[in-house]
Amino acid sequence: MKTIRSFTIVLTTLSVLLISSCSGKQNKQDTASITADSTTTKTPKDNKGITLPDGFSATVFADKLGGGRHIAVAENGNVYLALSSLNNGAGIAALRDKDNDGHADITEYFVKTQTTGMAVKNGYLYYSNAAEVYRVPLSGDELVPKAEQEVIATGFERQNQHQDKTFTLDNDGNIYVNVGAPSNACQERDRTPDSKGIDPCPQLKRHAGIWRFKADKSNQDQVKDGHRYASGIRNSVAITWNPNNNMLYVVQHGRDQLFQFYPALFTEQQGAELPAEEFLQVNDGDFFGWPYCYYDQFQKTKLLAPEYGGDTKTKGRCTDAKNPILAFPGHLAPNALLFYTGSMFPEKYKNGAFIAFHGSWNRAPQEQKGYFVVFVPFRDGQPAAEWEVFADGFAGVKPIKNMNEIMYRPTGLAQGPDGSLYISDSEKGRIWKVVYNGQK
Repeated sequence: MKTIRSFTIVLTTLSVLLISSCSGKQNKQDTASITADSTTTKTPKDNKGITLPDGFSATVFADKLGGGRHIAVAENGNVYLALSSLNNGAGIAALRDKDNDGHADITEYFVKTQTTGMAVKNGYLYYSNAAEVYRVPLSGDELVPKAEQEVIATGFERQNQHQDKTFTLDNDGNIYVNVGAPSNACQERDRTPDSKGIDPCPQLKRHAGIWRFKADKSNQDQVKDGHRYASGIRNSVAITWNPNNNMLYVVQHGRDQLFQFYPALFTEQQGAELPAEEFLQVNDGDFFGWPYCYYDQFQKTKLLAPEYGGDTKTKGRCTDAKNPILAFPGHLAPNALLFYTGSMFPEKYKNGAFIAFHGSWNRAPQEQKGYFVVFVPFRDGQPAAEWEVFADGFAGVKPIKNMNEIMYRPTGLAQGPDGSLYISDSEKGRIWKVVYNGQK
């Protein structure tokens, strides 16, 4: 029987917006085509609705948990899922597979607020909502933490879009928090055709970047205690620390509505493909160009946005913005990033990156894309080959014209202690556990 335990949290429950728009080094590789090199098949046949490469199989670890966002797995195998809509009055689902059969046997709920970010590090469970980042110690083999949580990062401005405070932790006691832009392109009138961009954009001061805090210090304020680590990133829901080279990586949601607002400059098809979703390697002090710039994966360069006088050819100030290490087609909505460090999967996956694409609304009236998990091989901190679709079929329909028909949207990724891969869904709260049982 499901039980609920809750901490006393002094804050107003915030609604989580689920709309997915949401001098630099030169990029080493770009991908311009919507057609990726894919090795996905339908064998084995029963993968609970999704397709995987040969040798992989999936079980439904849990289902109908609510609007699942990010996911984390502790060293003892306990699974924690952030919920964007309360289930049984709580915002985190805690799950345990007692007999190791790939299905959760126990599900409990706790925390009286919607959540989005989730991580387990050094014996603590970290989680976030739209306003704050918390942590709570995990003691022994307990599934639901009994200790009181503490606020780690706070003082963020309220915003009505791109407000999810996703985060990642390094190995030196720091936590990096994504603060999305509270607009599409920093216009004088947000999302209004021909409205000019504000120059300089005041939103860059406290938004559209990554802020660094101490992972073990309470009540750090964004302005007083936070360090703006990088800027010009519209919204990096997908954020992670790469343990292989100790560097920060994110995948950015590109801006929306180029065709709708500027039909004289962009065709309907270009509006669906542009701008790229950017895979970024982020260093302290980097600037990636938003809102002044967008990345065109066909021309392989950053270009001046039309709100700031751009004409699809002019680079202008964008020559000083750092380029991505890889570019994906537009409006796929990258929501999770994971570097695989396990030993269960074949050698080609070792140290490579998995990315969950949530799918977007902004390709309309063209066919919608995304709704899959891709894999990017890595070498020396850079993509080593073309990206390929790893897991597909989440949407349940093809072609995708009406988003109301979509069954599942991959949102979170986590690696289990055995090297398995967990994938969470935001529509119904399903979790898949993917394992490899083929020949290596």
